[in-house]
Amino acid sequence: MSETVGIVGLGQMGSAMAAQLLQAGFAVTGYDVVGEKCEDLAARGGASVASPQAVAEAASRVITSLPSAAALDDVLQGPDGLLAASRRPLTVIETSTLSLDDKERNHQAAEQAGAILLDCPLSGTGAQARNKDLVVYASGDSGAIRDCVPVFEGFSRVHHDLGPFGTGSKMKYLANLLVAIHNVAAAEAMVLGMKAGLDPAQVYEVISSGAGTSRMFEVRGPQMVKGEYEASGIAGRVFQKDLRIIGDFASSMDCPVSLFSLSSQIHLSAVAQGMDDQDTASVCAVLERQAGVNRSTLPRAEAS
Repeated sequence: MSETVGIVGLGQMGSAMAAQLLQAGFAVTGYDVVGEKCEDLAARGGASVASPQAVAEAASRVITSLPSAAALDDVLQGPDGLLAASRRPLTVIETSTLSLDDKERNHQAAEQAGAILLDCPLSGTGAQARNKDLVVYASGDSGAIRDCVPVFEGFSRVHHDLGPFGTGSKMKYLANLLVAIHNVAAAEAMVLGMKAGLDPAQVYEVISSGAGTSRMFEVRGPQMVKGEYEASGIAGRVFQKDLRIIGDFASSMDCPVSLFSLSSQIHLSAVAQGMDDQDTASVCAVLERQAGVNRSTLPRAEAS
């Protein structure tokens, strides 16, 4: 019989991880507050249940992928939360991007209830998750992390054991700081190319093959080429939560992050201009407006 892995939170990341785990041969039991998400999991061959508690009754290892600290508090400590389940041992693989205080509060609650909470944020977008192109920044109980390696390998490309609880989140803050900066840098280069009359598809093809490329240029460049920003990665309004967490963390360290601060303002401009539900690649549209770019005048050759 296949081992069962639980997932609570079946949004872009959670549903993609579920699909990868099913493909890897795991049984998956999941829950989401949105009923349609549960129905989608069932259609893929997983099992949906009515509460986080029921997920933990079905699986000794449960992944959480949640939008907020309040959601984690409720999923873990609520009356029908994971810790209300009788199953022990129970290891919760917490993959959300949240503040260290929010993670630590729930880490202590799990410990008091005889369960283990691992801090395991992910590097990668929803689109990357669908292609098994995630990196796991695991931290916490080393034995539990070792036990979870088969699960990590089921949905990720690479996984790291980073040591004490909370180190994974710190590393994720650094990664997302770079994502924010590189995303804006990619858009700035693309806009300068368009302003110079270059075909954006050719800009993408040439730059992505040379030393000036970045992972964000490669991942989000195709959307910038088309000027179409469907939220296949992370929506701008969702990323604002991550940006606030990183800014607060840097401030708590008395560490200046000037490029990050400037990039954050451009991301905020995209949200303010009505692109809050679009992918963060939409910062390109913000910079296009600032530069007065007219896409209709540009050459439109296809990248080879």
